[in-house]
Amino acid sequence: MKLLTLARDLRRRRARERQRLFVAEGVRAVEELIASPLSIQGLLVAPQLTHAPRGTALLDAARRRGVDTTSVDEREFASAAETESPQGVLAIAEIPPRRLEDIAIAGRTRLVVLDAVQDPGNVGTILRTAAALGAAAVLAMPGTVDLWNAKVVRSAMGALFHSPAFMSTWPELDTFRAAHAVALWGADASGTPLEQLQPPDRIALLVGNEGAGLTPEGRSRVEQSVSIPIGSAVESLNVSVATGIILYQLRT
Repeated sequence: MKLLTLARDLRRRRARERQRLFVAEGVRAVEELIASPLSIQGLLVAPQLTHAPRGTALLDAARRRGVDTTSVDEREFASAAETESPQGVLAIAEIPPRRLEDIAIAGRTRLVVLDAVQDPGNVGTILRTAAALGAAAVLAMPGTVDLWNAKVVRSAMGALFHSPAFMSTWPELDTFRAAHAVALWGADASGTPLEQLQPPDRIALLVGNEGAGLTPEGRSRVEQSVSIPIGSAVESLNVSVATGIILYQLRT
């Protein structure tokens, strides 16, 4: 039952940070994890997994990779799961050691910086969108939900396992930007419409909290505020939607 106890413990952010481990829950997330280069500690499996069409194939893939599997009953599994309708599988894996200095800076680079974005679903969607649109990395500033929260992991749908994303600090970002001449643009409803601007080669896009917007620490560093023109009947866009639109426009 060691794996079950560990999975329960990893529901807490402090435990994830201390042990450098996280939980991926659900068939899709575990499939993506098994296909990734991340180190997996083991799988926790409940009987309902066999009810999923892909359950047997997932277990076969885990065995081929040499991943240990622990079987538990539905009640035990539910004590570790965070979804309302568990699919009967979760994996525990190591959080990869990613750092700002490891980011490869090319002539044209786009980064996404999360400024106290707190909704796990929004963060997971941003991670997936950033990976799809070629962002070099996603950085999470203080006040942002833990990137390895189980809900973030699930909504990122594998993006966390393949694309650089990690927690950072303002001083670290300041040093990195100065060293690599990276401009900081902030998404803001009162900013300049994006189509009126000529983007530089290297941009870090700062996106803020769902309700409060950019923090004072972030706003004070922004070199250019940018906005997306929207209809007058709509007050604002969801932060993950806005991030996707801006990143797409910054591709050219």
